[in-house]
Amino acid sequence: MKKVGVVGGGLMGSGIAEVSARAGLDVIVVESNEQAAEAARARMTKSLERAESKGKIDSAAAVLECVRFETDLNVMADRDLVIEAIVEDEEIKTQLFRDLDKIVESRDAILASNTSSIPIMKLGVVTSRPEKVIGIHFFNPVPVLKLVELVPSIVTDPEVTEQAREFVQGTLGKEAIDCQDRAGFVVNSLLIPYVLSAIRMFESGFASAEDIDRGMVLGAAHPQGPLALADLIGLDTTKAVAESLYEEFKEPLYSAPPLLNRMVDAGLLGRKSGRGFYTYG
Repeated sequence: MKKVGVVGGGLMGSGIAEVSARAGLDVIVVESNEQAAEAARARMTKSLERAESKGKIDSAAAVLECVRFETDLNVMADRDLVIEAIVEDEEIKTQLFRDLDKIVESRDAILASNTSSIPIMKLGVVTSRPEKVIGIHFFNPVPVLKLVELVPSIVTDPEVTEQAREFVQGTLGKEAIDCQDRAGFVVNSLLIPYVLSAIRMFESGFASAEDIDRGMVLGAAHPQGPLALADLIGLDTTKAVAESLYEEFKEPLYSAPPLLNRMVDAGLLGRKSGRGFYTYG
């Protein structure tokens, strides 16, 4: 897989494109409009320049030469692998997979999703090639975190899973774990109830956000507290994953607390909006 397409140039999409370009692949990022495409370019440029300053890459400019930023989805026609990294909304994602199925010409090409929680089967069945659809779930920040979850559906071709594993481990140099196609996969099925529990604790007045986070950092040796982590993930994404988990399992621990719903409604999404449980400059 030498030609990689990434749909969506936000934090996750630009990160996926960056690690692919750093591996020497031909990368195209497609965004919804010119402004978003420029923002994706700026985001990646800043990340690469930071990596260059730390001696992790030789030249940010050389890596950027491997990437094109476009607004027309039809440029994905010649890709060997297309990774979807758009908003965590099932209806929008399924429509994108319908479109990619018509656009991507090679029947050997893999269509992948970076979804945090939506079952891969739901994305695969809207295409004419569900056996070529798989979840390749990266973690934020993509250039830093080594883990990738591989999530085949019950009809994904085993060879596709192995090709995805080779891409993740052999080409990108990351570590892959295998997950069944269940909402939340491995990491979010464990992580989201923990984060939601911290939000409920804060919501009830049991402790301040700072003390909840300091408790887990200093008392449990976590690198970051759960509320600061929710801000990093994005409160909208946290809510979307919680809703997907609750829809599938109907467990009360997966239900989004009222405070989380209100914060998302108010546009307080965490780091991406400048304010969540904490305020960011």
